[in-house]
Amino acid sequence: MDAEVSERAQTDIERVRVEVYRSYAEQGHPPSRPAIEAATRLSPAEVEHALTTLAETRHVVLDDDGRIIMAHPFASIDLHFSVKGTHTLWWGGCAWDAFAIPHLVPGEHEVLVATTCAACGTPHAYVVGTAEPPAGDEVAHFLVPAAHSWDDVVHTCSNQRIFCTEKCVDDWLAATGNERGSVFDLATLWRLAAHWYEGRLDSPYVRREPSEAKAYFAQVGLKGAFWGLEE
Repeated sequence: MDAEVSERAQTDIERVRVEVYRSYAEQGHPPSRPAIEAATRLSPAEVEHALTTLAETRHVVLDDDGRIIMAHPFASIDLHFSVKGTHTLWWGGCAWDAFAIPHLVPGEHEVLVATTCAACGTPHAYVVGTAEPPAGDEVAHFLVPAAHSWDDVVHTCSNQRIFCTEKCVDDWLAATGNERGSVFDLATLWRLAAHWYEGRLDSPYVRREPSEAKAYFAQVGLKGAFWGLEE
């Protein structure tokens, strides 16, 4: 009986996860608690348990009031990236997430990603599609090493930014007192985003093991201890 209950609970949790992702993908924002209850036919207590479990297992991010604020690559708070599709406007969770959305959402083969340089405030906009990286000489800078990305995931995501040049990165580091993280070009950012979130709109979704994540990072051209890789 306990095994049956556990299996049923896992099924309910997965149903809630899919509903959260479906709402973000189709509407650009997370579903309300009543909407989840209506879609899944679960009780308020069951929905609350599912969301808590999903947060604990890093499928969604809840704020201190229990509101859903992220389900990567989607966000419902401003983390410096807007993503405009044909019919939907999303907040991208970071540079990585913003570039990932067209690869994940069905029918959105190109989106307009808008942001500003974290150092000088210069606006940047890119048509990001699924066929090839966008043009641009700007660079991405990720502050928090991959192994610590979930220590404070909102802090991590808010510091995965695009800069005009490496000089802007250096200026920002000097102004903020932060240490240099990982710097790479837009083509590498696009490759990183392209397949990272595959399957998140499907069910069941199985997250990559750490060894698989490292292999993916190496495959897209990332190097060094920041990514858990050799130089």
